[in-house]
Amino acid sequence: MTPYDEIARLGVATIHEAFGRRGLIDVDLHQIVPGSRAAGPARTVRCGQGDNLMVHAALSKVQPGEVLVLTMPVPAPISLVGELIAIQAAFRKVAAILVDGAVRDVEQLATMDVPIWARWIRAAGATKDSVGTIDEPVLVGGVEISAGDLVVLDADGAVAVPRSQVETVVEAARVRERSEEQARPRYRAGALTYDLAGYRARVEGGPES
Repeated sequence: MTPYDEIARLGVATIHEAFGRRGLIDVDLHQIVPGSRAAGPARTVRCGQGDNLMVHAALSKVQPGEVLVLTMPVPAPISLVGELIAIQAAFRKVAAILVDGAVRDVEQLATMDVPIWARWIRAAGATKDSVGTIDEPVLVGGVEISAGDLVVLDADGAVAVPRSQVETVVEAARVRERSEEQARPRYRAGALTYDLAGYRARVEGGPES
């Protein structure tokens, strides 16, 4: 297991909470590959509006284990990724693709080895005319993502953590996970967070448990 495998297992919700409830990419995302989860450093791509030329360019630069983060100046339901792009990404062992736009060929994408999250599913194709940027900061769902920042994705959506804070946040996530694991048997035995977390005292008064 690599460090990024562990982070993917910790998951979006735990990383988000460990990061002080920051970094959540606040858009509805389609999880194209059911049950998938991923984590890795971002390879950011800013395409031209309605154009995916830079996606093709990014495939020549992306490294194994990276998360391709694909954006446009204004998010729009134009397909930036389809089956052929996903085949190339899978060969290059991309950890995941986050598309702040649309994807198509979804039945094929759902069976492939590269997990994909997208804002829309649309058949509308992109042009291939506009030169954009790679490895420049991009904004997705209200979160600025720079090249090398951590991106975590699962069924709950996506969260990003600046590269400089990853170690601190991951350690806080481990602590949170251990605490929850220790609490689960008590909840399965009938205990309530209402008591164990001191919420009863807040609602009803008196000393906290």
